[in-house]
Amino acid sequence: MTNIEHLFLLSGVLLCLSVLATLLSARSGIPILLIFLFIGMLAGESGPGGIEFESYALAHGIGNLALAIILLDGGMRTRMETFRVGLRPALSLATLGVLITSGVTGLLAVWILDLSWLHGLLLGAIVGSTDAAAVFSMLSGKGVHLNQRVAASLEIESGTNDPMAIFLTLTLIGMITGEVEGLADALVFLLMQFGIGSVAGLLGGWLLIHLIKRVELAAGLYPILVTGFGLALFALTASLSGSGFLAIYLAGLVLGNARLRHMESILPMFDGMAWLSQIGLFLVLGLLISPTEMWAMAIPATLIALALIFIARPLAVLASLLPFFRFNVRELGFISWVGLRGAVPIVLAIFPLMAGIPEGGMLFNVAFFVVLISLLVQGSSLPRVARLLDLEVPPEPAPKRRSMLGIFSEDDFEMFLYRVESESIDGVVVRQLTFPPHCRVAAVFRGEYLLPASGSTRLALNDTLCVIGRSNHLKTLNNMFGGDLDAARSKARAFFGDFILDAKAGMQDVALMYGVDVDDSEAGLTLAEFMQRHNSGHPVVGDHFARYGMVWTVADVDGDQILKVGLREQETDKPGD
Repeated sequence: MTNIEHLFLLSGVLLCLSVLATLLSARSGIPILLIFLFIGMLAGESGPGGIEFESYALAHGIGNLALAIILLDGGMRTRMETFRVGLRPALSLATLGVLITSGVTGLLAVWILDLSWLHGLLLGAIVGSTDAAAVFSMLSGKGVHLNQRVAASLEIESGTNDPMAIFLTLTLIGMITGEVEGLADALVFLLMQFGIGSVAGLLGGWLLIHLIKRVELAAGLYPILVTGFGLALFALTASLSGSGFLAIYLAGLVLGNARLRHMESILPMFDGMAWLSQIGLFLVLGLLISPTEMWAMAIPATLIALALIFIARPLAVLASLLPFFRFNVRELGFISWVGLRGAVPIVLAIFPLMAGIPEGGMLFNVAFFVVLISLLVQGSSLPRVARLLDLEVPPEPAPKRRSMLGIFSEDDFEMFLYRVESESIDGVVVRQLTFPPHCRVAAVFRGEYLLPASGSTRLALNDTLCVIGRSNHLKTLNNMFGGDLDAARSKARAFFGDFILDAKAGMQDVALMYGVDVDDSEAGLTLAEFMQRHNSGHPVVGDHFARYGMVWTVADVDGDQILKVGLREQETDKPGD
């Protein structure tokens, strides 16, 4: 067997093992990224695989490439509406939060590891940012349905906090090696990272949209075009001293929200590319580590990891989010817990090694161990913590599949695939259903047979419906066909209460109908005005508070307008209610 065949064999086996390991993660609850790391460690020279890999420069290059793809995919899947409620708190977490986390962790590292101030702060900077790959993976793969404010803040933070971590890391390395002489140079570098990265990302996304609109290619070539453009944008931005990570995330965000018909061929391929990037990245980082050297730092590294989780991150979250009064105690607690560390700290830990800092090996091993603890302790407990803090909201009904038809270049019609699972529409004739404008049932499948989708077709349980419509009518269609509607309504009643009221209703009428004693100062308000008075900032579904012996919960919104409010009797006080 030649060397190239041996390489292909090892690569194929590792990829297959990593893919199959996702089944183990789903059944055991162990974070999948942690499993990828362990597979890489087992394949390394200290494990049974025996693969010798010591090229930090190659690992750094692979890390940057993989993170760029992951951020580009994450940007394309982030909806612009999440920025309405999450942008300002996320930016506060991505800047001030990273600075505080790094500083507190660094000061504790000075004491725990007996390091100099600069080396301790460097370690804090390396592990100071949350990781996009870890957060995107955990939030999408754990089946946790969070309210939009918390989910948006975590998602945007993880996609935008790399520039601050890179700035702190490179600045401290420069101060240790004598290449950075003053604070002014450091501040200019920071402004260039954020400024150039933001402008390049937004402009690059705009240019990419217009490029895709103007070229006619085979469907499979559009994902390749987006990949090439994104990597070129990443490299060009970095060469101009901007943040390539921020630029490629923002470019993906702009492209993903343009609703081009070509996204139907782009997104599925990027789903696979993002998975491949995560697998490849964590396998390579696992190969790079020496378990013997890492375990020698186990006790101090564990202390630093626990200090990061229970001291530095909560302090940073409190300082960053207290100005935004919209977050309650439970939300602050969960955001503190989801300070997941992943590939970014390990990639940043390579910087001191490449700079020739003598303590670089020790910093790398400590950073690696901190990532392991974070994924194991925080990553595996996310669903339980979300339920404990009462932050989950009922999942909204959704189609089994959706795909654009490719008829119009923008605002295209889509096909939504539903399965009839609710007894409320079992036996209903299609013409008896009230559809939104320009929405139709295009086909009905019963077992292996295709039925005519005429007005006289009678629906039955387990039928599969192909519905044609536009995305602005998706909410209505979901409420008609999206899964077991009876079970969904039962969950909604348990969360929102038995009474879902129109927010235009007057508080005085609500008080009379449900026997609630309302203060005179609030009796003249509408229900929406009453909810806004007790909810600072942008309202989201799931916002709730206790007053007058009742729990009032936002049940539906349109932008900043509250449409529906749930009402139930207060049983026990919960933190933050």
